[in-house]
Formats: sequence, C-alpha cells, structure tokens
Amino acid sequence: MGSSLLTAFALMLIIEGLLPFIAPAAWRETFLRLASMADGQIRFIGLTSMMVGVILLFIFL
Repeated sequence: MGSSLLTAFALMLIIEGLLPFIAPAAWRETFLRLASMADGQIRFIGLTSMMVGVILLFIFL
C-alpha cells in the first residue's frame, strides 16, 4: 500500500511538472487567471477534478 501511494505521488509530480517545463508562459498565464477567480469557482474546479479522478479509479480498478 505504501509503495503504491508513493508511486502515485511520484507520477502526480511528474505529470504536474510537464506543463511548466514544456510551456512556462502558458503555465504562468493559467495561474494568473486562476488567482483572479472567485473562491467558489476554484472550489468547483477542485470538486470536478476530484470527481473525474474517482470515476477514473472506478473504471480502471
């Protein structure tokens, strides 16, 4: 279990690091837009992201 969790964490870091490495200007622009959003909008994006992740887990496991 611990090994799987560390593997998942490592993959998440790799995937999240791709955009700033490949397109730093787009990454910066995305975060500037995100910083100007209301809290409710950011929560909705987070909730949607979590729901998609849970659905993908159920599909592939």
